[in-house]
Amino acid sequence: MAEAVVGLLIGKLGEALLSEAAAYGASLLCTEASALKGFFGEIRRATGWLEIMKAFLKDSEKFKDTNETTDALVKKIRGLAFRMEDVVDEFKYKLEGDKHGGFAAKMKKRIQHVKVWRRLAQELSEINADLEDVAKQRNLCAMPAIVERTGGGSDHFAGSAYQTSCFAREEDLVGIKDNAEKLKGYLLDNLEEKKSKIITVWGMGGAGKTTLADHVYKIVKDDFDVAAWVTVSKSYQVEDLLKKLARGFGIPGDISNMDMRSLGEVIYNHLKGKSHILVLDDVWETSAWISVMNFFPTNCIGRLVLTSRYKEVASLATSSDCIMELELLKERSSWELFCNVAFRKYDDKSCPTKLRDLAAKFLEKCEGLPLAIACIGNLLFFKHPTPSEWSKVYHELELQSMKHVIPGVERILRVSLEDLPYELKNCFLHCALFPEDSEMKRRRLIRHWITAGFIREKANKTLEEVAEGYLNDLVNRSLLQIVRRNRIGRVKSCRMHDIVRSLALKKAENEGFGKIYEGSTTFSMDVTRRLSIQSTNIAPLNQSGVRHLRAIHAFTNSIDIDLLRPMLASSILLSTLDLQGTEIKILPDVVFSLFNLRFLSLRESGIEVLPEAVGRLVNLEVLDAYKTRLQSLPKGIAKLMKLRYLYATQQSYTEEMGGGIEVPRALRNLTGLHALQAVKASLETLCDVAALSELRTFSVCSLKSEHSLNLRGAIMNMCHLVHLAITASNENEVLPMEALRLPATLSKLELYGQLEKKQMPQILSSWSHLISLTKLYLAFSKLDDDSFSCLMVLRGLCDLQLIKAYDGKKLCFPAQSFPRLRYLAIRGAPQLNHVKIEKGALGSLVELGFVECPELKCLPRGIENLAAIELLYLKDTAEELIEKLCHKPEEDEPNEELMKIIHIRKLKSKTAEFRARLARETGAYEQAVVREAAWRTLEMRHFNAQMIGGVVLHDGCIAEMKTGEEKTLAAYRNCLTGEGVHGSWEGRPKMKSELLHRGVRLSLATMTCGGFFSVCFDWDATTLRRGLRLVVLKSELLPDG
Repeated sequence: MAEAVVGLLIGKLGEALLSEAAAYGASLLCTEASALKGFFGEIRRATGWLEIMKAFLKDSEKFKDTNETTDALVKKIRGLAFRMEDVVDEFKYKLEGDKHGGFAAKMKKRIQHVKVWRRLAQELSEINADLEDVAKQRNLCAMPAIVERTGGGSDHFAGSAYQTSCFAREEDLVGIKDNAEKLKGYLLDNLEEKKSKIITVWGMGGAGKTTLADHVYKIVKDDFDVAAWVTVSKSYQVEDLLKKLARGFGIPGDISNMDMRSLGEVIYNHLKGKSHILVLDDVWETSAWISVMNFFPTNCIGRLVLTSRYKEVASLATSSDCIMELELLKERSSWELFCNVAFRKYDDKSCPTKLRDLAAKFLEKCEGLPLAIACIGNLLFFKHPTPSEWSKVYHELELQSMKHVIPGVERILRVSLEDLPYELKNCFLHCALFPEDSEMKRRRLIRHWITAGFIREKANKTLEEVAEGYLNDLVNRSLLQIVRRNRIGRVKSCRMHDIVRSLALKKAENEGFGKIYEGSTTFSMDVTRRLSIQSTNIAPLNQSGVRHLRAIHAFTNSIDIDLLRPMLASSILLSTLDLQGTEIKILPDVVFSLFNLRFLSLRESGIEVLPEAVGRLVNLEVLDAYKTRLQSLPKGIAKLMKLRYLYATQQSYTEEMGGGIEVPRALRNLTGLHALQAVKASLETLCDVAALSELRTFSVCSLKSEHSLNLRGAIMNMCHLVHLAITASNENEVLPMEALRLPATLSKLELYGQLEKKQMPQILSSWSHLISLTKLYLAFSKLDDDSFSCLMVLRGLCDLQLIKAYDGKKLCFPAQSFPRLRYLAIRGAPQLNHVKIEKGALGSLVELGFVECPELKCLPRGIENLAAIELLYLKDTAEELIEKLCHKPEEDEPNEELMKIIHIRKLKSKTAEFRARLARETGAYEQAVVREAAWRTLEMRHFNAQMIGGVVLHDGCIAEMKTGEEKTLAAYRNCLTGEGVHGSWEGRPKMKSELLHRGVRLSLATMTCGGFFSVCFDWDATTLRRGLRLVVLKSELLPDG
């Protein structure tokens, strides 16, 4: 990934050139100006050569592992880029150093720096000469022609990279059988309609996309007049793709000599009036289909299947229902696939007891990735099935430089990495430096990437927006896995699959990007630029002479910072020092000499004080002291003009009222701040904050009524504000909100303190312009039923939390209120005794919680109307309510109160439990659940006759029911066992369409339970002799019925 190194360097050279005018203007000596002129001349020259090298590296990256000359050249370019980066960073380091001290000291430094500028210019000149030599040598690297994977017809895997790793045998279709049926249904449904449909299958490399498509393609292709399978190369040409399509569809003629227009015409004419199916395998970008779609007729039956690693390609599907994302295999399916491959020569395909522990270790490395399981299974298939033989294989894997990577998988995953744009390559490799299986927070990653220089501004986007786009891109390419999303759907944290991480680590180490220290006594820094410390024993790291180091990340809480002094002292170009979670109490003085430092994280550490010397870190962009022991910030903070994020809170933050960190005057100088959290309110501080118009996040604590005017002036200037948190000095303090005009850009609002009772309706109603507000947290607000209704102007809310904020006895949610609210928590409402939810209210609610509501004696009235609810949380409510829910009724009598909160989604999870119970007994509990589910979904409640009909069916008898009794509802219980029900109607043909509709409705319901429902119209004694359970649906509306 040398291309990424060069791309990053070009950005740094651009920044250096921007400082040219300032450097000339500050030069007081003619000799200094002359030396600077020579230096900047070499930078311009270097920029030109690096642009050429970047284009070369983009094409050569994929061949360097198979072409020794190319590999040597790429390494040489990377080395030159590192040397040049050191020169440029040293220049910026020296230039910044000139700004400190008095006039005499500055003059002395400038005289000394004349020699430095000349030396750096000479070094650049030598590097440029080497770059010229490399430019000449690159012609020696004959790029191999890209062997495109072609295919079509029956031999659709010819030349595919998946040829040796695809496992499409029937016995190996583990974990994808359900997806296979689903895909088959998409392809074969409604074949009588002359319409085209696009189905997409996406997931990370090796997840089984091609296996799934291949299996289903072989089954359904004979149902179409024409079928073709084409594997799309990453560097496809439209004309070549059309030729593949023509050959795949079996179009006769001399295709090789046709131009693009002729190819399109013959394909169109060949498919016109015919049903066809096409699989485009391994599609890398949407243009692959868009460029040829016009050559496919639209007025005929057509099915297109796209497989891809990218979510963007998956979006081409006809509808969201036609997008299939393949996930990793669960433990049971992983084991089954492993046994099918490793023990395929045995009839039972089972793992011997003596090998089970070793097999589990191998599977642990695979983490559910089908390709990895298949590769390791194939490797072990050719070994003797003995513990000693398998142990040798396991230890060999452990000793490989790519720990955890299974042979054969690297080739598949490496293709995804090579396809990354250079901007994403650095971001991706950086993620590998986090500990194995660790959860990487979105915000932390974004700040790392920005301060490391990986992110460049784009039109109409902030650096943060660009960085979040990169993160989403890595997720959509299946290189990162989402762990959690926040309550409005944004990625909150992610992780890297161990196999992908191991491949990335190998890349990072080989290319000098970064290295992980895990306690090795023979650890060598080499030329690595970034160090990830993941061991408490850091004595071997007591090294000096590591000027090339740019970042130190500590991922262990117990670290002796003194042992890092020599390394910190020599790492004068260090830009990132991340000590999050460590137990350090004070930073060594050497840290404040790191003029190149851009990121300093002390989050959740034991740091107690920051010295005035912090003001020397003039390039600092992120200072994170969230949840530390700091009481105040030094005056030197005001000198950090480049600061974008300033987080300084105490360890008890969010747990107590008051609080906040005292900040110095002159905070107004930090005009580039995007985040300021959490300052202690004062008239002077709020006056300074008014100058910070770029703030996106602002948190202020210990607010008093006397601060009203200053707060108002500060907030009025924050036209970009997204997150605002205001905390009063104590629970009885009234927040001065009546005169405050909140910015329309707000997305999250937190208010901890009372609101003026008389002004409350006016205050809340004035928020109607906050159409972007999605999160609202209120504490100690003293809301009641009347004032709460004013909050309903916030129709975009997704998350509402009331913490000791509600003093009313009743709480009502009218129809259509809070249509987007997904999370509602009410905590500390001492008088609340009645909650009413009208039909149509809270239509999107997923979670509902009541905590510390001692007078709440019954469930919210209308809770059964919440169709989307998944979780109800009750804690410290009235004992009477808990007793109602825990009450065990007499035998065959359901708990009706409990039935109200068994959500239909959770009924699905009850199916397995019901099946087991039905095998032993016939109870009323299952019937009560069925009755409740039917009411919520169909608005039909079972009559006793229907419940009896279900019991009759279960006993193997015939149930005859009259018209109007909704006979279809009686079949649920028997379908739980998977035995199914046959329904028959006796009637005239004109009734068949209506009756079929009824049958289909029940069929859909019962199939979800694993049962079946068949419909027949002209039944006779033969049907009965089969011994099948039968529902007789007799129409009494007909004269001869």
